[in-house]
Amino acid sequence: MTIQHAKIETAQATRFHQAYDILRQAISDKAFPGCAFGLLVDGKVVLADALGHFTYEPHSPQVAADTLFDVASITKVASTTAAAMLLHQRGLLHLDTRVGDLLPGFVIGRDPAQQARHVTIRHLLAHTSGLPGYVPLYATATTPYALLRACLELPLTALPGERAEYSDHGFILLGKALETITREYLATWVKREVFAPLGMTASRYCPPHLLRTSIPPTEEDELFRQRRIQGEVQDEHAYLLKGAGGHAGLFSNVPDLLRFAQALLQPGSDKLFHPDTIELFATRQPPHGSSHALGWDTPSENSSAGDHFSSSSIGHLGYSGCSLWIDRQASLAIVLLTNRTWPNRESQLIRAVRPAFHNAIRRAL
Repeated sequence: MTIQHAKIETAQATRFHQAYDILRQAISDKAFPGCAFGLLVDGKVVLADALGHFTYEPHSPQVAADTLFDVASITKVASTTAAAMLLHQRGLLHLDTRVGDLLPGFVIGRDPAQQARHVTIRHLLAHTSGLPGYVPLYATATTPYALLRACLELPLTALPGERAEYSDHGFILLGKALETITREYLATWVKREVFAPLGMTASRYCPPHLLRTSIPPTEEDELFRQRRIQGEVQDEHAYLLKGAGGHAGLFSNVPDLLRFAQALLQPGSDKLFHPDTIELFATRQPPHGSSHALGWDTPSENSSAGDHFSSSSIGHLGYSGCSLWIDRQASLAIVLLTNRTWPNRESQLIRAVRPAFHNAIRRAL
């Protein structure tokens, strides 16, 4: 089905007034200067709106319901995991394939005691590869090749499958591993195989210069690029990868992400994703205590999803202040897009805003 843009009626704004109040207060508190948000229920967009401005500066442009945002790590699910799901569904990707078989540089020259040869695609998707959570490789790597080489050579900090630790580096490698299967850039493949079939016409990597001023800036970068970051990816590692990494780089908006959610909520043999594929990737993975499924996160204690998302829900956050949560049991999805890192990364107020906003939406339903 085609999801239409929702015109917000007074009744809807009244119905969700608590959610609006939370977002207005967040803007007042400078959790973020502006936001776009949307709600999908039973295949219908019942809420799509925006509040605030691009920045805190006077006369800054207003955010609209279809404003494009740097969605940061939502890239991991809307692009990289989506690609893995389709490739697995088509019999082209086996989850227990060893990473070293696709990326030989991951095992060549390593100490055998690190057991890198046992790391699989499943481990990368579940964040259980043993790779460290985050290392600022951009401090020394200055080219795509150097960054990839640095990721391939990162020492494991745990045995594969032993510990869950969220790792950007694992998804950088996952993106490159998928490219060895598709034999083309992940960004190109996903645009054709995922975004086009779903009508996600706004979603893209590396927005052209003409679009950049229509995208809220994410940061006044005083450490790495020494300029305002607007319309180009904020993440330093994705920037070194020419704006398109397996972990970050995607720009999207509320309507497109609700279309993506719809494909996961109403699957079928004639749809992009099959039910068994979604069930597989939405299932929590070991070790015990991890909230990670395959690529996706699931609600945990004190989740950003709030208190009302079922255990069958899946979602993901973006460092820039974005989130996507999908409740498969209730057949609904909520998108919240912000640039909480403006003008810098210091504020953590988004952590309280997200669950409060989600709770207010669910209470209104």
